[in-house]
Amino acid sequence: MHAMLIETEPTPNPATLKFLPGRVVMEAGTRDFASPEEAEASPLADALFGLGDVTGVFFGRDFISVTAAPGIDWIDLKPDVLSILLDHFSANMPLFRAGSAAGIEVPPEGAEFGDNPEDADVVAQIRELIDTRIRPAVANDGGDIVYRGFDQGKVYLQMQGACSGCPSSTATLKNGIEQLLKYYVPEVTEVRAI
Repeated sequence: MHAMLIETEPTPNPATLKFLPGRVVMEAGTRDFASPEEAEASPLADALFGLGDVTGVFFGRDFISVTAAPGIDWIDLKPDVLSILLDHFSANMPLFRAGSAAGIEVPPEGAEFGDNPEDADVVAQIRELIDTRIRPAVANDGGDIVYRGFDQGKVYLQMQGACSGCPSSTATLKNGIEQLLKYYVPEVTEVRAI
């Protein structure tokens, strides 16, 4: 038997459970898988979708949340999910398949803009600032900000969760985030919400 213990926590959504393996899952950023096709980039997400009763997998910094299909009881599903997670983490398997670049360079599905390879350094700086400075602040409000592209000085961001659609979010985006990114990354001229 493994000595490893994976804790579970409920979430506000009864269909979704959080699994905490007691170690870092994603060094930077998060990754959301909403379909088996998207999950092909990650052997772990792929295996979870392979159970057939899973409709969503989300990797956070120190947790994985799994969403069960409608009508599926977690009492039946949980042991299967736990065994996949235990196998994965006890074997120290890679989170992403080689070549999928851990999902950093590959624009997420639905990204409006492919990043120009020449902008790679700028994009890396922007992403790091979003992950280290901006997202922790937004996460306190129960939301998230997703990088969607950089094109000719404009940074495209998507507000998610509690932050999308609140009137203050546009002001936050324009004032706080735009100022911060311009200050640290002179190449940035404007921030736009998608």
